[in-house]
Amino acid sequence: MNNAFDVIIAPVVTEKCNALMQENKYTFKVNPNAGRIEIARAVEELFKVKVAKVNVMNYAGKAKRAGRTMKMGRRPDWKRAVVTLAEGSIEII
Repeated sequence: MNNAFDVIIAPVVTEKCNALMQENKYTFKVNPNAGRIEIARAVEELFKVKVAKVNVMNYAGKAKRAGRTMKMGRRPDWKRAVVTLAEGSIEII
């Protein structure tokens, strides 16, 4: 991936993620093809902070029924990254 905006899709804002922000950990929805090093470089480039650690989690998309026809469809698979900062902070919202 050659662009930081291709790696980081969106921040994840939930109650659990807000609690993690107190520990200097930030959660992002990222490109499923991105690796830890790419995610760390993208966060450092976009937010001008120093990254200490990156943890990633892969989520499988859920199977959903579509309307009255009961045809099955799927939501897309996605990846979440929890980024621990060595120094600095990120202003989300």
